[in-house]
Amino acid sequence: MRKLWRGIANIFFWSYERGSWPYDVLVAAILIFLLATPRHWFQDGPRPSLPASSDIQLIEENNRSNEATYRVDARLLGQTKATTSTPELERRAHDILGAKVPALGDRIFQVERIDFVRGGDGALLDFDVTVRVSDE
Repeated sequence: MRKLWRGIANIFFWSYERGSWPYDVLVAAILIFLLATPRHWFQDGPRPSLPASSDIQLIEENNRSNEATYRVDARLLGQTKATTSTPELERRAHDILGAKVPALGDRIFQVERIDFVRGGDGALLDFDVTVRVSDE
């Protein structure tokens, strides 16, 4: 029993000499684990990239009320199954518009309204995000 615990301690503390057979077996076991482990065990995989800024289009601008409406691709907001506007959706829209639209990047604005644009089959395609830019 003592020999078993000593073997476990040697493995845990990696106390084998380089080039010895236990060292080689441990290295081989680590390599097999790294190469044979499925990616989904670690939620590793290609991360979806954000669509290009061409997925944001200015569709209406009202200079009197300092409002503008942008059409934003639903994939850009990560919301393809949304049914109602939520504070989280508004915050995400604000962050995306501030980062991707140069006219809004250095200005203070707030999201006034989010309208859902659906396709003929009812699938959510885009959001029409109306923002109000402050005069400051």
